Amino acid sequence: MIEQQTISIAIVQNEQKQLLISRRQQGKHLAGKWEFPGGKVEQGESLESAMLRELKEEVGLSATQFTLFDSLNFQYDQLNLSLHFYLVKAYEGEPVSLEGQDIKWVSASQLSEYEFPKANLTVINKLL
Repeated sequence: MIEQQTISIAIVQNEQKQLLISRRQQGKHLAGKWEFPGGKVEQGESLESAMLRELKEEVGLSATQFTLFDSLNFQYDQLNLSLHFYLVKAYEGEPVSLEGQDIKWVSASQLSEYEFPKANLTVINKLL
């Protein structure tokens, strides 16, 4: 049986137009790959609320200005993902690693230097 998951993701952009990425930790699906902060939408939670919660839980930021950038479906072997990417252009706080993950700011042109999950490649190409 194929598992269904809805994921809400924050593409955080700073004033220098750099994007915040983090590395998935060992023991997680796709460990070692880079990603944008985000995670599963919980039962009864809106896509926006999930993005805001995940951003706060993972890197301690509060998004104050954001728009839906892209939505897509992606199929892994036994996992069907519904992905929703929000472009965050204003936020409060400074990013910190709250889950022990590596985090860094990179320019859009540098994204291709990092290994992301296949599900992110369409969005990365749009950011370029």
